[in-house]
Amino acid sequence: MDLFEYQARDIFEKHGVPVLGGVVATTPAEARAGAEQLLGGEPGVVVVKAQVKVGGRGKAGGVKLATSAADAEAKASEILGMDIKGHTVHRVMIAAGAKIAKEYYFSVLLDRAERRCLAMASVEGGMEIEQLAVERPDALAKVAVDPLVGIDQVKADEIVAAAGFDADVAPKVAVVLQRLWDVYKSEDATLVEVNPLVLTEAGDIVALDGKVTLDENAGFRHPDHAELDDAAAADPLEARAKENSLNYVKLDGSVGIIGNGAGLVMSTLDVVAYAGEAHGGVRPANFLDIGGGASAEVMAAGLDIILSDPQVRSVFVNVFGGITACDAVANGIVAALEILGDHATKPLVVRLDGNNVVEGRRILADAAHPLVTLADTMDGGADKAAELANA
Repeated sequence: MDLFEYQARDIFEKHGVPVLGGVVATTPAEARAGAEQLLGGEPGVVVVKAQVKVGGRGKAGGVKLATSAADAEAKASEILGMDIKGHTVHRVMIAAGAKIAKEYYFSVLLDRAERRCLAMASVEGGMEIEQLAVERPDALAKVAVDPLVGIDQVKADEIVAAAGFDADVAPKVAVVLQRLWDVYKSEDATLVEVNPLVLTEAGDIVALDGKVTLDENAGFRHPDHAELDDAAAADPLEARAKENSLNYVKLDGSVGIIGNGAGLVMSTLDVVAYAGEAHGGVRPANFLDIGGGASAEVMAAGLDIILSDPQVRSVFVNVFGGITACDAVANGIVAALEILGDHATKPLVVRLDGNNVVEGRRILADAAHPLVTLADTMDGGADKAAELANA
């Protein structure tokens, strides 16, 4: 689960990471009140920042300086309702201004390929960090972190040395890196990023921006994380899938996909995309992994969600029978179609293989449902599903 910047800021503050004051606003009037609160009636600068879960806000005009409470109201009026890379701005954060001497970059993330964590740091932070990583990768230090040890004083010193922080500021940065690791570990995050991490003219190290991604698989350890979920912004189909404990991701295509096992579903997406090139360029409409079970209820829930997507024009069910045998899957499909009744109106292509495949195919053939077409192979099923979607 990706957090908004204001949520990341609050978590940073909870773990002792130095941050500046911030107030969330959903209207220009609230933005003015927030600026008045931060400025305390004194002249000064605040920053009005769009709260969307996407990068590039500054370049898109979603981050603006305001020199007064009235100016903050005006700037918020400009930003609220903006579209930034497909994300509508529904709220802004009014953040206290800072006199910046230098901008740095730091992140710690889960390196799945190496089965460890990875810390990245640079003394050249700011909006162009992605460009820096491509054009001058040597300017971005990458230091492996043992998850069982984390970023202690020794590791923090190693990171700041690798990044080339000046000797006078390195000890201050090392302290903040350890606190950011505490955020990463304590909150079960997969990413904690600060860009920029700044040195102020007063000599303080402050996290001016924050990006945090939480591991939803660890949600049972953090009941408070449920409050961070932005249900209003969630895709309604993804929300329904989550309620039914289904692994579903909405995509921009017209062939619905159901499979058992993430690897098989990902392979199915590729095969359907390839087959779709010969049928008008149709593409997969979703990722849906029903897991090891394919009961009537699970299959019905999955089909119901996919069929509710107006973009879907056909469905490809690709299942390899293992612990759950193909006959059980076939019975689940037949029963699911009975449960859905008239709601099931789009053609289904079903490919079964594995344990009890002959019986599974017989069950579907005997049911003779007019919407169901059997396929012998994954390639053949993908091609037929693409053809039907393009018909």
